[in-house]
Amino acid sequence: MLGGGGVLGAHEVGMLRALDEAGIKPDVIVGTSVGALNGAMLAAFPDDAVTRLTTLWRSDVVRTAFAGSWVTKLSTLARTGTHLHSPVPLRALLARTLPVSRIEDLAVPFQCVAASVERAAAHWFTRGSLVDAVLASCAVPGLLPPIRVGDSHFLDGGLVHSIPVGRAVALGARRVYVLHVGRIERPLTVPRRPWEVGLIAFEIARRHRFAEEMAALPSGIEVHVMPAGTEPRPGVDLSQLRYRDLSHISGNIERAYRASSRYLAEHSPT
Repeated sequence: MLGGGGVLGAHEVGMLRALDEAGIKPDVIVGTSVGALNGAMLAAFPDDAVTRLTTLWRSDVVRTAFAGSWVTKLSTLARTGTHLHSPVPLRALLARTLPVSRIEDLAVPFQCVAASVERAAAHWFTRGSLVDAVLASCAVPGLLPPIRVGDSHFLDGGLVHSIPVGRAVALGARRVYVLHVGRIERPLTVPRRPWEVGLIAFEIARRHRFAEEMAALPSGIEVHVMPAGTEPRPGVDLSQLRYRDLSHISGNIERAYRASSRYLAEHSPT
């Protein structure tokens, strides 16, 4: 399963490379937010996803989804009152990159989650338009608008399921590989600056469900939380605010790959 985390989702590409080299292939894939994008690519191209995702992350994803100058972004905000970016470029990228239009036609079973605005609840996309589902799961509040699918509107899946290990277990998975963006490797501390208050509150909100689901795992379930290779410095990672920063993408892929390769060498499947 693949968790959410914006531009930090590049870590998951490195983890996927390590899993691929170890010969570990998924039977079912669940994802949220940027993990839905990575997961859809993996489900579509199970034998070639790492190469495609590496190229996509180094060239297209961030530039396309969050393109535009500050003038353009402020113009979009002034016009809409709710968000800085149009979803049109990301929709077009997904449409031309993904080889099938419907979830049920993917090579590997795939589900992704988004937050239903009207129901204030998690909604799992299990069939229907693949592009709509991924776009809904990636709709970061304030950056992208709520995505309408049918008569409902959806926001980023990370609001309700940041790292949905429980969904994988509910679908019958007995061995789960958790791919994430590295935030959970940083211990939280009491905020000491005004801008840290909201960030730490958000981290508590996004981590608590994962912690609860991990604590409640049924017996016989094997879960591997892949390491991102980030430095476990206490506090919050301010890089999450630089959501268009491309400078660390290659480094994040490589660090996660090295750390995950070491982990898999030490934890061969039982």
